[in-house]
Amino acid sequence: MYRGDLVGAAGFNHLDYQHKWGAIGYWLCASCTGSGVMTKVTHRLLEYGFVEHRLNKIEIRCVDKNSKSRAIPERLGFSYEATLRQCEWLYDQYVDHAVYSMLASEYKANESS
Repeated sequence: MYRGDLVGAAGFNHLDYQHKWGAIGYWLCASCTGSGVMTKVTHRLLEYGFVEHRLNKIEIRCVDKNSKSRAIPERLGFSYEATLRQCEWLYDQYVDHAVYSMLASEYKANESS
């Protein structure tokens, strides 16, 4: 909810407790991009994953050409890991994903500074 309206969705689309990692996914309506709302939501999801679920690693995968989506993990201090080529069928074409990750040790260092 943003200003009383449902404007997007975010959450863990994968949680692996055996290997202690998770993947965050998000979507935000075009009229709300640039407002900072998804960065705040994603920051809260990091806390939820690292503190409450004691994960060691959290990933975010973004469509490679979606600069606004990629800005979120970059702003939050994630590391770029790789590009997965043509891994999703979206809008009548295959798209590449940029993969970002953050480790628990990096999260703790960022939160304490």
